[in-house]
Amino acid sequence: MRIFLTGGSGYIGRATITELVRRGHAVEALARGDASAQAVTDVGAIAVRGSLTDLDVLNHAAARAEAVIHLAQATSADMDLAAATALQDGVGAGTYVHTGGSWVYGDTDGVRDETAAWNPPEVVAWRKPVEDAVLARASAGGGRPVIVQPGLLYGGDNRLIDHFLIAPGKIAGAVPYIGDGANRWALVHVDDVATLYVAALAAKAGSVYIGVGEGHPTMKQVAEAAAYGAGLEGKTVSITLEQARAQMGPVADAFALDQRLTSAKARRDLGWTPAHTDPIGTLTRG
Repeated sequence: MRIFLTGGSGYIGRATITELVRRGHAVEALARGDASAQAVTDVGAIAVRGSLTDLDVLNHAAARAEAVIHLAQATSADMDLAAATALQDGVGAGTYVHTGGSWVYGDTDGVRDETAAWNPPEVVAWRKPVEDAVLARASAGGGRPVIVQPGLLYGGDNRLIDHFLIAPGKIAGAVPYIGDGANRWALVHVDDVATLYVAALAAKAGSVYIGVGEGHPTMKQVAEAAAYGAGLEGKTVSITLEQARAQMGPVADAFALDQRLTSAKARRDLGWTPAHTDPIGTLTRG
């Protein structure tokens, strides 16, 4: 297929382009500057110059494609909805895969799936109206929207865990966790998420898929593993939620969530099976 992808130079984007090319798809990817263009070219895509606010560029590139994968992270609901609209208008009846996230379900109080009620922390609360508008194309007819909601990613050049846990840990000599660190995280390896996005190209219109791996380690376990991987001999330190908010900003409330989620729907509908089943071992090895 001919695929147009946004966010291709990013963490998930490079892994997804690699998987698409491996499976024989032809990929064009949005690139804002020279470095982004080089990054997507290096993994086998053709660079399309522009940014997420260049709606004509998005629309025309999507019109050339048979499917679109929208990975770029917008900074507001208005920006994301405008980009999604331009992309969906362009691709028409082709599949449009939109990026959500598992944090929107908040504390899960048990194992939950895509039917769970939303209870998002502030940092991702803006996603609801965007995803509702994206999925409305399915009920209106003429569109094939699909939403992928990845869990918290690990593996490779992980922006969130590296930036908010490992980097401060290297400065302080110990990786932080919040409170007693007993809250569970729904993790997924970046390469497994890439295979989920590719599988979602064949999904039914209006489908939503949570993408998480096996097991739900606690935040403290993740911090300890990251501390070993960072060469800190497993040293960790507990900080309060208030301290975390001061140090990390709004993402602290998302890190404090206690989540157990299942990807049974993606396994059943798409045959998706995560290949990476040991996040603690991966983080420990750095």
